[in-house]
Parts: sequence; C-alpha cells; structure tokens
Amino acid sequence: MSIHKPAILLIGHGTRVADGIAEFHCLADRLRAALPERLFAIGFLELSAPSIRESLEALIQRGVTEIVAIPAMLLTASHIKNDIPNELNAVQTRYPHIKISYGTALETHPYMLQAAEEKIATAEEAFNIHYKRNNALLMVIGRGTSDSDANANVSKITRLLWEKMGFGWATTCYSGVTVPLVAESLERSHRLGYPWLIVFPYVLFAGRLLRQIHTIVDAYQAKYPKVQVSKAPYFRDHPLVVRTFLERLRQTEGGIGHMNCQLCQYKEPIVGYEHRYGMPQRIHLQHSNSV
Repeated sequence: MSIHKPAILLIGHGTRVADGIAEFHCLADRLRAALPERLFAIGFLELSAPSIRESLEALIQRGVTEIVAIPAMLLTASHIKNDIPNELNAVQTRYPHIKISYGTALETHPYMLQAAEEKIATAEEAFNIHYKRNNALLMVIGRGTSDSDANANVSKITRLLWEKMGFGWATTCYSGVTVPLVAESLERSHRLGYPWLIVFPYVLFAGRLLRQIHTIVDAYQAKYPKVQVSKAPYFRDHPLVVRTFLERLRQTEGGIGHMNCQLCQYKEPIVGYEHRYGMPQRIHLQHSNSV
C-alpha cells in the first residue's frame, strides 16, 4: 500500500446492532480487496467507533496528504448534506495542507437497480408454482427522512423496478419520519386484493429499522394468512453494490461525482418546504464508542 496515492475512507452511518456492523465490515473488506494498492480506513458518523474524525486523524498520522471519503449510504439526505461534511470540514480546517475529497451516495445507479432486481427475484422463489408476477404487488420500503428529495428517489426506484419487472402493482412506503408508514401502506395495499406480496426493504445493512420493518410485516402476515408474503433480502455486500462504490470512487477522483442539488430544500424553494429555503443546515449526531 502506498501513502502517495489518495487514501480511502469508507463512511458508515453506525448502529448498535452487531449484525449491521459486521455487514459493514464485510463490505469494507470487499472494497479493500479490490483496491490493494491503497490505504483504506473506515469511520462511522454516529453510534459506532471509530468516528470519522478518529479515522481521518489516523490516516494523517500515517503521512497521508490526500483522502477520498465515500459515504456508505443509499440516498442523499441530511446525513450526506449536513452531518458528514461537518465532520470532514472540521478536520480539513485543522489540517489545511490535507486534501479531502467527498464522494456521493449510491443513489439510483444502474448497478443498484440490477442488485435490487436480483434481491426481489430471490424473494419470488418462496412462492408456489402458481405464482404470477403480474398478479403480485411489490412494496419498496425506504428509510424515510425529512428530505423530500431523498424520499422521492425511493419512489423513483419503485417505479423503475415496477416497469422493468412487470408487477401487477407497486407502492412505496417508509419506516419512519415521513408517510406512508409501513403498517398503513400494508393495510391500504391489502384492499387491492393481490394474492402475492413482495416486501423489499431498500436498506444497505441490518439495524434497528430493518428489525422494525420485519416485525410489522410479520404482524400483517399473521393477520392475513391467505396472502402469500415474501421478504426480499437487503443489499449488504452484493457484488453490484461493490461495483457501484468503485464507480463512485472513480467519479470522485475524476471530479465528476457531484451531488444533486437541483431539488435541495435548503437551496431552492421546494413546494411544501419553502420555510427551509436558505436556512442554516443543522447537525444532529449521537457519538458513541460502543456498538
């Protein structure tokens, strides 16, 4: 490994769920193996250790002068726009001679859609031989944020998957913060009468939210046993996810990994969020040294 090439910092959200941390490390190991000539580190935004600042400091102490920070997150919401830049800028201010480049989230990359299609197809294997995709309902569940642009991208992903795969119906809901929530969406979708339901959590790693989603879906299945329900696996370290990260790294180092600010509620007067136009972007983190 060389300190003369930009080092890579993979940034995770952080969780107190041990499985989620283990899965993040598996993804990091795959990326590290794909880039054996580069110094590679991980850091967490909150809840887990090491923190972003700790990892940046460690790289700098090893003589690194250029660092590329890549967020291991699916969509561009407040963590990407506010919280991570705050952490990176704090270190950049302390070490002005260090160059820190910031990459973009995974977003709606074609590789991610291909990986999603594979995960959904895996869920279909649980159904009986009478299963027909055009008589099934696909439910894509996003994390849910206060950023309407990020929420809209989950709906965009649902639409792209729906049209490509040919489901009878598809809908989007969220695990929190915004509506419709999972339980509400399940009840509304049930009225459509589809005999097969595929639930796809648009989630990168295990964590508290994924557990909540599964609990709600299990309760729905117990209430309506005649509906065949299958939960699609989430992304984890799928090879196409790894390829997307490598592509985001290439874009960042090439100077073309730009964040989509066209519908940013802090920079444009978006309908329903006009009060946030021009507001200072606040930071909300929960630092912890334990999983």
